[in-house]
Amino acid sequence: MTGRMINGRPHSTKSASGNQYGFTLLELLIGTFAAALLSYAALSLYVTQHEQMLIQDEIADMQANLRSSAEILATTIRLAGYNAPKQSAIECRDSNPDTITVTFDSAALQNVQLSENLLSLTGELVCAGSDLSGVNQDEWYYIYDPISDTGEFFVVTGIAFTNRILHDNSPLTKLYPANSKIVKMNRIRFFVNQPDTSSSNLMMQTFSSEPQVFAENIVDLDFRYFLNNGAVVAQTANPDRIRLVEINIEGRTASRDPQFSNQYRTRDFSLRVNVRNLGLTF
Repeated sequence: MTGRMINGRPHSTKSASGNQYGFTLLELLIGTFAAALLSYAALSLYVTQHEQMLIQDEIADMQANLRSSAEILATTIRLAGYNAPKQSAIECRDSNPDTITVTFDSAALQNVQLSENLLSLTGELVCAGSDLSGVNQDEWYYIYDPISDTGEFFVVTGIAFTNRILHDNSPLTKLYPANSKIVKMNRIRFFVNQPDTSSSNLMMQTFSSEPQVFAENIVDLDFRYFLNNGAVVAQTANPDRIRLVEINIEGRTASRDPQFSNQYRTRDFSLRVNVRNLGLTF
């Protein structure tokens, strides 16, 4: 823009293009507001997509957790009754969530049996000729009389003279005869500790030890048992008749989804497993 004097007064002239340069205050405010709206929209879109990505990651983790938990449960149930007393191979409780206890031989001992009759309920279990290197103090074992088809669990308190098992603090309920078997059992219980709470987990417990978290964020566990006569039941007092077990397990995400009524996302997973060792002679 150039200026000249007309009648002694300064007078401005437009540029050759005829345009005025610069923005008014109103234009600056409108531009700033529009830029803020665009930035807010972009940030909101990023936050929403980021939250959805986190939720999808949690859903994927939950589904993997359900699948692996069900498969390990199936592997354990498949072993139920292996060289174990039929009366306690599977103990089931329809407790909503359900509880299952599975017993099977750990294969830690081979051909261990009494060589002499037991003389007292807390007496030494004499096993001459048997390898007792796999017998450990403070662990649970099972003694079984094949003649009367009876047995029970007991805790070993020590080994004497390399061939005698002590159980001073764990008296038996009967005097077992020679040739009674001694087996190292695995006895595993699965249950949900606090369903529908913030600390709802699938727990695993062996014998009387403290329960341990087996899988996190599990809210329900349900079993159906298919019997040899075709019946399908929620529990049975005669596990020897079970031929197939259906596992139904429900899990949830670790965090609540604010876009989903502020609730946890949940998924179900089902798996059926044939039980091969039940109905066999111990």
